[in-house]
Amino acid sequence: MRFTAGDVVVEAVIVEENPTTRSFIAMLPMTLTFSDFGGKEKVASLTGDFDYTDAEGLNPRAGDLFSYMPWGNIGTFYKTEGNTSSNSLTKIGETDDIHQIELLDGQ
Repeated sequence: MRFTAGDVVVEAVIVEENPTTRSFIAMLPMTLTFSDFGGKEKVASLTGDFDYTDAEGLNPRAGDLFSYMPWGNIGTFYKTEGNTSSNSLTKIGETDDIHQIELLDGQ
């Protein structure tokens, strides 16, 4: 899958097979507006709902594509210093385009 904002492109791969991932794929294609959150991640709100049945927590790593369950949003980490495992995050996919994530702002 590909996230773009202007000339910035982040390519990600779906790596999890679970209800959360399937519900995300069912929402595609979509247009999202990404913004920086906490100087560590880019996040965007969705118009659809995730299915979090049996969702597992996540020990975040740079490049993880995830959903934050309390907000029902999507995000990707570009830094994880100081982060710990969280049962509120569930992994959807991952990317190696870490520098591009930092540049991803807007639609």
